[in-house]
Amino acid sequence: MPTPLHYVDTQVDTHADNGDDNSKGIPLVVIHGLFGNADNWRSHVKAWQDVRRVIAVDLRNHGRSPHLAGMGYAEQAEDVVALLDRLGIEQAHLLGHSMGGKVVISVARQYPQRVASLIVADIAPQAYGHDHDTVFAALRRVAKGKPANRREADELLAEHVDERPVRLFLATNLERAEEGGLTLRLGLDEIEADYEAIMGAPAGRSPYHGPTLVLRGAHSHYVADAALPALREVLPKAQIKTLDAGHWLHAEQPEAFREAVDNFLAELGPRGV
Repeated sequence: MPTPLHYVDTQVDTHADNGDDNSKGIPLVVIHGLFGNADNWRSHVKAWQDVRRVIAVDLRNHGRSPHLAGMGYAEQAEDVVALLDRLGIEQAHLLGHSMGGKVVISVARQYPQRVASLIVADIAPQAYGHDHDTVFAALRRVAKGKPANRREADELLAEHVDERPVRLFLATNLERAEEGGLTLRLGLDEIEADYEAIMGAPAGRSPYHGPTLVLRGAHSHYVADAALPALREVLPKAQIKTLDAGHWLHAEQPEAFREAVDNFLAELGPRGV
C-alpha cells in the first residue's frame, strides 16, 4: 500500500485571498534528499509559486509523513504517484535532490506518462557506497540526549559532525515534543534498517526518454564525469549543467539553481507551463 505523503501545495497555501489562480498549467513537484523535508525548499517554492503551482513533498519517514518499513525506490515512486492521484494531477514536472533524485528517476522510468519533465539535482542513477555513518551517529545522539533547545541540539550533533552547515541542515528535523524539549521528526529506525536500498540504484529498467535536466555541483563527487555515460543510458535526453557548488547546490547557489530550472522549463515551451 502506498504511503499517504505529507505535502505543501501552493494552490492551497498561497493567493487564497486575492483571487489569483496558480493551479493552471503543469505543476512542479519538488522532492528532498535523505534526512531532508519539504521545508528545506521554502525559499524556492516562494519564488516559483508566482508562475506555477508547486508541491513540496515529505517522503516516507521524513518530515510529517508516516513512519513505516521500506525505503526501496519502487515503493517511494509508488508513494509519489499515489499523491499525484490524490491531487488529481495527470502529469507533473518532477524535481528531486540526491535521494529524491533517485525517487523521481524511478517515477519517470516506471510511470513515464505521469512525467512532463525531469530535473535531477546532484545524483546519478547508480548505487553509492556508505557515507552517512557520522550522520546516523549524530542523530542517534540527539534522540538519546533529548535536548531542551536548539543550542543543546547543536552541541550534541557537533560530537559527531564538525561541519556547521551540515548540522544546521540536520537541525531542520527537530520539532517541539509534547512533553517539552526537542525531538526528531524522522523515522530513523526505518531509514537505517533499509539504508542499503537508499544507497542502491533507482527502480525501473527502461530509460526515460522525456526532457531531462541534471544539475551537478562542481565540488561534489556524486555526478562525476565518469558517471555520465551510464547516466545517459538511463536519461538519454539529459542536459548536464554544472554549478559552482557542492552536493547541496540548491542551498549553496540558490539563484543559479532557480535560474537553471526556470530556463529549462521555459525551453520546453507549452510543456513547461
